[in-house]
Amino acid sequence: MHKEIEIVVIEDEEDILELIEYHLGKEGYTVTGFLSTDSVEQFIEEETPSLMIVDRNLPGMEGSEFVAYLRKVGYDIPVIFLTAKDKDAELEEGFEAGGDDYICKPFSSRELILRVKALLKRSGALKTYKLLKYKLLTLDMSKNHLLIEKKEVSLTNLEFKLLETFMQHIDQALTRDFLRDEVWGVDGEGVNDNAVNVAINRLKNKIDPQNEQNYFHPVWGVGYKFS
Repeated sequence: MHKEIEIVVIEDEEDILELIEYHLGKEGYTVTGFLSTDSVEQFIEEETPSLMIVDRNLPGMEGSEFVAYLRKVGYDIPVIFLTAKDKDAELEEGFEAGGDDYICKPFSSRELILRVKALLKRSGALKTYKLLKYKLLTLDMSKNHLLIEKKEVSLTNLEFKLLETFMQHIDQALTRDFLRDEVWGVDGEGVNDNAVNVAINRLKNKIDPQNEQNYFHPVWGVGYKFS
């Protein structure tokens, strides 16, 4: 849960605002919603949120103008723009105003959660640990290195993320859907079950080729367990 992480949402359509608040709240974030930019500056001055989700099409001041203003006066809070404007020039305009990411309407709650999580990780608000250790394995998060009994083993970025996810959830049965979300993220839509199995087998062959440690256990009807 992420109770200490506060997210500000500025969206003038009340039903969309409530939906975003609901989904982020369910993930454990603290969410404060605004229907316009009024009072937002005063709020962020007092509360220092970790992230802002800002609709481009707002009454009074357009969303990207507001963010450009915040950047000018010195606020560097990460911003995801929410927009129906998906033309390249308009996206570019948003990034130039100081946006860090974009979600185009209509969007799925899954995409929203994944993009929020990715930006919070990039900004350091979701702090990650330096070393993860289990049995013979040591993952060095700061250098993206894997050591097996102090010997470095080369992994692709995908394999590293996959192993990190398993090592964060020792002895827990993880579904393939969960692995897709955590490891492939927004790109996981096109990844089928077989691709997940292949990635796990490749990782297994690198970290335990003789299956001496027996790390990976298929869980019938669910996915995999790492123990």
